[in-house]
Amino acid sequence: MISEHREYSEHPQQSEHHGHSDAPDGETAPLALKILVAGGFGVGKTTLVGAVSEIKPLRTEELLSEVGQSVDDTGGVDQKVTTTVAMDFGRITIRSGLSLYLFGTPGQDRFWFLWDELAQGALGAVVLADTRRLDDCFPAVDYFEHRHIPFVVAVNCFTGARRYTDEEVSRALDLDPGTPVVLCDARDRASGKEVLIRLVEYAGRMHTARLLDSVG
Repeated sequence: MISEHREYSEHPQQSEHHGHSDAPDGETAPLALKILVAGGFGVGKTTLVGAVSEIKPLRTEELLSEVGQSVDDTGGVDQKVTTTVAMDFGRITIRSGLSLYLFGTPGQDRFWFLWDELAQGALGAVVLADTRRLDDCFPAVDYFEHRHIPFVVAVNCFTGARRYTDEEVSRALDLDPGTPVVLCDARDRASGKEVLIRLVEYAGRMHTARLLDSVG
């Protein structure tokens, strides 16, 4: 049974500069958008960034130490021997003229001080979820909701894990109406790319609606 518990935390609002392009007047410049990949410890963030990236991904993984294991919750991921201590970075071209820069966040609470820096200028975020440890993604959901950063929840379908519908996951996480929930395999490039496309489409609609509200 998926639990339905949430905890909230307050953080300052982030700026809303989302992409960068430079081109002479009359020309369409390539657009690069910043995307965060977040979620709990061991949920598959490094795997997703590595699977979809068209460049060799930058990784900041270190071996789990005995000290780290005493403060990090490794329940359900007992076989995990490394952890991201700063960020993962990759890049994927969605279509001609549109690239995404992917920043994978560290999953442990002790590295949360990095999140505000990583979130600056992000178009949106992917919150990876594991239905065996769904509570682990609540902090990421709360973080992006409080900052009004559009996000999608991507359920990483681990082998042997019980399958839930997107509606069941949405209810369990108490998501705002319309927040997309998608099922994925973080190891599969096509699956990961589909998650990112869904996010870009959703974030685009959200930012357009906010712009219209501001001038309406």
